[in-house]
Amino acid sequence: MTIESHYRISTPPHLVLVMGVSGSGKSFIGRLLAEAISADFIDADDHHSPTSIAKMSRGEPLTDGDREGWLATLADFYRDYRRQRRSLVIGCSALKRRYRDTLRSGAPELKILYLDGSRELLLKRLHTRQDHFFQGDHMLDSQLQTLEPPDDNEALCLDIALPPLEIVERFTQHLSAL
Repeated sequence: MTIESHYRISTPPHLVLVMGVSGSGKSFIGRLLAEAISADFIDADDHHSPTSIAKMSRGEPLTDGDREGWLATLADFYRDYRRQRRSLVIGCSALKRRYRDTLRSGAPELKILYLDGSRELLLKRLHTRQDHFFQGDHMLDSQLQTLEPPDDNEALCLDIALPPLEIVERFTQHLSAL
């Protein structure tokens, strides 16, 4: 053991949610952020049920009932990482406050990065995507109507028009200040 490691104060694990509507960059920014803070990254989309993926592929919005098990699974990931004192970043739409509350059940100290952007920029990004189950203007409009943006006390809101590395830098500075 070195002197530095003996006296180093361990920092608590960072449990982070990168949220926003489809096209906001949750996965891309989430991966960059996870790397910056030495955390694992989980893309929430990878944990939807086959039924939910089929529904979204048909352009049908998910119901709260469709999301219950999915959100519980994500909360369990936070709970497991918290128990292991490991850092985790999850990229998840988390459109409603109660969805975020479910996620907080696994990580009461959850830190949130809310990626916000104009409908025009979001549509532009969505139209350039390949091989993703979320398609179409109708689905984006449904998410924008459902969205309950977090307030300033709940999350750090950053504009997706900013360069990705600047978004990550601003959020890591935010984490350091807490």
